[in-house]
Amino acid sequence: MAERNERSRSVPADDAAPRDFAATVERLEGLVARLESGELSLEASLAAFEEGVRLTRDAQRRLDEAELKVRTLTEGAKGGIELEPFAPPTEDDGER
Repeated sequence: MAERNERSRSVPADDAAPRDFAATVERLEGLVARLESGELSLEASLAAFEEGVRLTRDAQRRLDEAELKVRTLTEGAKGGIELEPFAPPTEDDGER
C-alpha cells in the first residue's frame, strides 16, 4: 500500500520540454507547488527539482533567443527596423 502511495506522489518522468514558453512556465509553477506542499518523498523531490532545472534552462534559452530576435529586428545600422538573418547562440557561447 505504501509503495502505491509513493508512486502516486512521484513526479511523472516526462523529459520532453513543452513546445511553448507559457506551457513551460505552467509546468514549472506546478512543480514548485508540489515541492512546496511537502508531500513528495526525497526521491520524488529530487526528480522534481531536476526537471525544474531542465525546464528553467529551456525557458532561459527561449528567452535569450527571443531577445536576440527582437534585437535583430529592431537594431538597424541607421537606427531603423531592419530584418536580418537570425542565428541562435551556439553551445560554445556558454550558460549564464
